[in-house]
Amino acid sequence: MESSILAIAGLGNPGSRYQDTRHNAGFWFLDALLKAEGGGAFRPEKKVHGQLTKTTSGIWLLKPDTYMNHSGRSVAALLRFYRIPPERLLVVHDDLDLDSGIAKLKRSGGHGGHNGLRDIIAQLGSKDFKRLRLGVGHPGQRQQVVDHVLKRPSLSESRDIEHAIERSLQVMDKVLKGEFDAAMNQLH
Repeated sequence: MESSILAIAGLGNPGSRYQDTRHNAGFWFLDALLKAEGGGAFRPEKKVHGQLTKTTSGIWLLKPDTYMNHSGRSVAALLRFYRIPPERLLVVHDDLDLDSGIAKLKRSGGHGGHNGLRDIIAQLGSKDFKRLRLGVGHPGQRQQVVDHVLKRPSLSESRDIEHAIERSLQVMDKVLKGEFDAAMNQLH
């Protein structure tokens, strides 16, 4: 069995302008997880450059306020302050390489062109953290990517992403306990 998870960082951009955009799928996941845990609220925390809360089961939840491309600043501050090693971190992010409605867990790896992951890897000096990839689909052409992730999904895409989040929540107990293979088998 692997190490249990002590912190989950959901990636997105702060502010109402970005709230409903595809790039904020990580924030949507954290909101759903907190609701499933029975409430609580995110509060601004300057020392970690983000919105922070702790679940009833003792897991730190972080929404960086640093905008997507500088997510690493916030995530690294959280891990340093609470002395959490990267391998006990789960990062939840939107993924263009997966269709809307698909969710996949990943142990480690590169950034795959995702600027939030790129900055986290650079700031941590490690790529050895867990990921939950929430598919938002690809627009088809590279030059359309920025516009795609910074726009709201269609109603059907939103439902698909919400369904992927619901399915992901069903395996979170296993993920948090370090039963990553079992969680992957159930989710995939």
